[in-house]
Amino acid sequence: MARHSIFILSALLVLVGTVKADSENTDDGVTVETEEEDQYSSPQISGKGVYLAEHFDNENAFKKQWVKSEAKKQGVDENIAKYDGKWEIQAPSRKILKNDLGLVLTTEAKHAAISTLLDKPFEFTDKPLIVQYEVTMQEGQNCGGAYIKLLSRGTNTKADLRKFHDQTPYTVMFGPDKCGNDNKLHFIFRHKNPKNGTIEEKHSKKPTQRLEDIYKDKEPHLYTLVVRPDNTFTILIDNKEVNSGSLLEDFTPPVNPPEEIDDPNDKKPDDWDEREKIIDPTATKPDDWDEDAPAQIVDPNAVKPDGWLDDEPEMIPDPDAKKPSDWDEEMDGEWEAPLIDNPACAAAPGCGSWTPPTIPNPNYKGIWRAPLIPNPNYKGKWTPRRIPNPNYFKDDHPFRMTPIHAVGFELWSMSPLLLFDNLIVTDDEALAEQWAQQTFVLKRAKISRDSDSVVERALKFAGDNPWVYAVVIIGSFLVVGLFAYLCCGGKSDSDADIKKTDAVMEDDPHQSEGEGEGAEEEPQEKASKADLEGPETQPDSATEAETTPLVDTEGAGDGQRKRKPRKE
Repeated sequence: MARHSIFILSALLVLVGTVKADSENTDDGVTVETEEEDQYSSPQISGKGVYLAEHFDNENAFKKQWVKSEAKKQGVDENIAKYDGKWEIQAPSRKILKNDLGLVLTTEAKHAAISTLLDKPFEFTDKPLIVQYEVTMQEGQNCGGAYIKLLSRGTNTKADLRKFHDQTPYTVMFGPDKCGNDNKLHFIFRHKNPKNGTIEEKHSKKPTQRLEDIYKDKEPHLYTLVVRPDNTFTILIDNKEVNSGSLLEDFTPPVNPPEEIDDPNDKKPDDWDEREKIIDPTATKPDDWDEDAPAQIVDPNAVKPDGWLDDEPEMIPDPDAKKPSDWDEEMDGEWEAPLIDNPACAAAPGCGSWTPPTIPNPNYKGIWRAPLIPNPNYKGKWTPRRIPNPNYFKDDHPFRMTPIHAVGFELWSMSPLLLFDNLIVTDDEALAEQWAQQTFVLKRAKISRDSDSVVERALKFAGDNPWVYAVVIIGSFLVVGLFAYLCCGGKSDSDADIKKTDAVMEDDPHQSEGEGEGAEEEPQEKASKADLEGPETQPDSATEAETTPLVDTEGAGDGQRKRKPRKE
């Protein structure tokens, strides 16, 4: 029996090992070594549609291209106005791909700004704007932003970059921002009024998905903004759409002002009556209306219940109470026994002075008020007259924004170690996707492989290989059959017949040791957990068998415990 169980369990283990090995090594029929999958090299991309492609893997190139701000933030205390947050090229705290580095804001609670020029200016003509970059909030984020600013024409040199601050003109601001429970994903563009040349920020509607996890899971996330010449936009996180719409319809305030506005010089006439109803001036209080009548009166029909104990108080001093031995009447005052319920009142309907209950007064009417009637002079709600909006314009092409010459991060964060990576600005969505395939997609695949459990891999393998389900079903039947055999298969038919008839067995197992012919052979006990795990090692001698303590196999994890002798 033990050999059968070992054989079947071994077969099942081989099956699971095969599934695990196949799930780890097979991907669409191609075997790939783990070490090869983890190899990473800095992404390469080219084409006239690339305006900036920064992977932050080359620290020397980074120092030549990126410029830290030497300016001060405007409108804040002089002691904290300086952009003194520290930026460094570092490997992620959780290393995912070998040799992969990123731009890390290492400080917290400090203003920090850094920027770089585009390889060439981006002009809003007939090509879309695609901005894509990764953010890893390595310590989570309690309060602070991780957005990027696309700086407008006018920031053209490295000298301009050294002056980068919060008021530096930008064309687009995009990315995550959080403080407290306020989770945002900014998309702001600055629109130029074609009539008077003024600039106004336009804020996109909120995303449709919840964004809490991106601020606390400490994993890399890919943020993509696509703005198209037809005035539509799409925002993606990890290549999944979270927001989309129109520059003309889904921003506050709207791009185009209303054609008409309220006349600011129109005023409500003095005799304009907006009251829908008024108090009836002809109404008079009825003569029988008594405003002084009380709301409650004594019930005239109430009768004191029989057996009411008028002379018995509800509470009496506790007769068993004794003054404490340390009671000082000069300090504590005269001692009085605590009060308890009067036991004489327990069986009576009540004790003490009886008073009849009160009931609602049928003659009570309260304060009289005159009824309301429709106002004969009602003119409705007054609104000022509408006039043509002197500032009206119609811009059908808000996509044609101010050209972009540089990009930068201008941030304040209460959490350190914000990591930025794999930034690209392009006018070709296919190039942005190709960039992500060489960077973010590799990271997510590695994270997925590291987090997959054996069960998850087996399920994935089974989904690709339906024959596995048949093997699992057969294996399940084998396991069920094994346990059924171990529990029931060892009993003979004669044993069953004897149990049904309660007949005395020839070798009665209830006989004491040494009695009858069965004294030399001990009765077989029901298989325990230890029996299923394999045969126990037999003692070498009778002496050893007598001195070896019995072990409770169900509690083997807690050490040996002596089993109490069974009473016969």
